[in-house]
Amino acid sequence: MSMIRDLRAAVRPSRTSLLPRKNAGAYDTAPPADTNSAVVDCAVYRDGARVTVERDLSPGAAIRQVRRDGGFVWIGLHEPSESEFAGIAADFGLHPLAVEDAVHAHQRPKLERYDDTLFTVFKTIHYVEHDELTATSEVVESGEVMCFTGRDFFITVRHGGQGSLRALRHRLQDDPELLAKGPSAVLHAIADHVVDGYMTVADAMQDDIDEVETQVFSPGRKGTPRGTDAGRIYQLKREVLEFKRAVSPLVRPLQLLSERPMRLVDPDIQNYFRDVADHLARVQEQVVAFDELLNSILQANLAQASVAQNEDMRKITSWAAIVAVPTMVCGVYGMNFDYMPETHWKYGYPVVLGITVALCLGIHRTLKRNGWL
Repeated sequence: MSMIRDLRAAVRPSRTSLLPRKNAGAYDTAPPADTNSAVVDCAVYRDGARVTVERDLSPGAAIRQVRRDGGFVWIGLHEPSESEFAGIAADFGLHPLAVEDAVHAHQRPKLERYDDTLFTVFKTIHYVEHDELTATSEVVESGEVMCFTGRDFFITVRHGGQGSLRALRHRLQDDPELLAKGPSAVLHAIADHVVDGYMTVADAMQDDIDEVETQVFSPGRKGTPRGTDAGRIYQLKREVLEFKRAVSPLVRPLQLLSERPMRLVDPDIQNYFRDVADHLARVQEQVVAFDELLNSILQANLAQASVAQNEDMRKITSWAAIVAVPTMVCGVYGMNFDYMPETHWKYGYPVVLGITVALCLGIHRTLKRNGWL
């Protein structure tokens, strides 16, 4: 068991070395080395060591070598077409339904078994840096990693511009004792890598939510258009929903990998899937809490907007009541009747004007004392 005790350290980069905002997600975004082929890397591992270094090693030749001499082959692909993946699927006996899912992507995280192959789908999440959160800011980008786990092979199919597994492969190659456990060790490493990315993105999104919450409940900010906060909150809710779609469906597959005995998963490795499942459960709780908190912030923001509108309406109504007094007086004395009181009185105009001003001042004082102005 000593070779497994350092499993997390071998496959998991230190989270303290990642800046929560600048490198959220901890994914290498470098493009595949060979841009003319979907195959990023193809290697044979025996007794935990890489025994082939040729980049032009074909998957068919690799699996024949493995079935002749032992070990397992790890093939990495990036967005293969149907024609590019057809030959690999035939060489490794992959099920057509799993092949279709791997090629066309846009799948839910899941775990399926086809004969002697496990097909696992992970959604990778990458935090998008932004100077200021707006109503159109993109907060997270998602990608996909499909994994085919067999007795003597492991195939990864990536979709999206981020989520490279090159650094992870190098870390695993530096730990031969771990790789000697076979394809299930690679599956665990990828699951752990993806979930660690979730944790880092969750920390970064927490900062965004805290910032929005502070601004919503801060004293009135002059010059800020109404509706801006609501738009930002709603956009952030949409990004949290995308994050939730990656996290929540993965809970059940990881529970199966950690609890149900499987021939293709080494028992020692299976114990460590429990640790990954526990971390995923914590991230899921965070995401649910984010959604609920944003609902509360949005409701509070809408309530503030409603209160502000009510205050505006009270002020408008108050001034309308004040203006109604001179309007009424002018309306009365604007009637063209010959016999009207005070129309020929020397002091009629100043008296009526004084009474009008006094009434307006009285109404203004009363409304101000009652908080309407």
